[in-house]
Amino acid sequence: MKNNSANVLSSQELTSFCSQISSILKAGISPSEGIAIMLEDTSAEEERQILTAIQETLNTTGVFSLGLEDAKVLPEYMMNMVQLGEQAGRLDDVMEALALHYERESGLAAAIKSAVTYPCIMIGMMVLVVLVLITKVLPVFDQVFRQLGQNMSGFSKSLLLLGNSLNRYSAVFLAVLVILAGLCFYFAKTDTGRKSAAKLFSRLRFTRGFSHKSAACRFASGMALVLKSGLTPEEGLTMAAKLTGNPAFQEKVSACCKLMEDGSPLAESLSKSGIFTGMQARLLLIGDKTGSLDDAMDRIASHYQDDLDESIQNAISVIEPTLVAILSILVGLILLSVMMPLLGILSGI
Repeated sequence: MKNNSANVLSSQELTSFCSQISSILKAGISPSEGIAIMLEDTSAEEERQILTAIQETLNTTGVFSLGLEDAKVLPEYMMNMVQLGEQAGRLDDVMEALALHYERESGLAAAIKSAVTYPCIMIGMMVLVVLVLITKVLPVFDQVFRQLGQNMSGFSKSLLLLGNSLNRYSAVFLAVLVILAGLCFYFAKTDTGRKSAAKLFSRLRFTRGFSHKSAACRFASGMALVLKSGLTPEEGLTMAAKLTGNPAFQEKVSACCKLMEDGSPLAESLSKSGIFTGMQARLLLIGDKTGSLDDAMDRIASHYQDDLDESIQNAISVIEPTLVAILSILVGLILLSVMMPLLGILSGI
């Protein structure tokens, strides 16, 4: 566990922290003693600062949730759940559920990163190879043509002019690249940017299904946690919806809340609003009848996690050969556009 420059800890770090606290509490050790034990075992300075802040508040107030609040590196959702766990006397169960929740979040974040990073790297390599060809290689062929008393024409001539323009206005081209890099940073690293990207992906045809599965996984995991914490379904819906980061999915949750206000049971409302359908809806109906809705939500979250992993692997298995094929075709067209005329000239000499 480490301090990320006053930002909240990562899902992986939260998983480790919640798991340790859960083990401590289940062993019959108080939160204050547990934090002291964790302080003795750590050697990282940033981690010591976080644990010390928690311990100082615990020693003063005896309230674990206040200690977490003073650490200033934990998400609001987690602090709310801890507070509910303290009030219900189920802090150990809540910490265990939080560990599972953030472990799932960590896996989901890794899957999304894998799905986005690899295609971006491949596209970047494609752009780099094409740029080298039109800015460095084609001018060499142009000199050869001129020495033979000929000029490049057609497609190769257009690419040469494009390469010359890029060389001439390289400063503008670099500025555009910097702006694109800044936009990527904005959408990946800022809350507003991530919300904007989530809104865009939830509406695009090719990413809509993936975005829904990701939001449904987070929602089911959050609902399982709030139900285990003793909250009513009505209270948990709004809290779990905030975890999705998907405006379109949150609209469905609002529709579900209205159905519940009209007297529909939770499982039926979730099905009618389009949040869960098919097998997931049947699992909820069974869980509702048996009084194990939290377990049903856990199973649904696990199902969506597995489904997302499979979808990402399938997408990567298709994207990889497709991008390689596109790159090969582009390079082949560029080289053939100059080699074929050159061979024709040489054969006539």
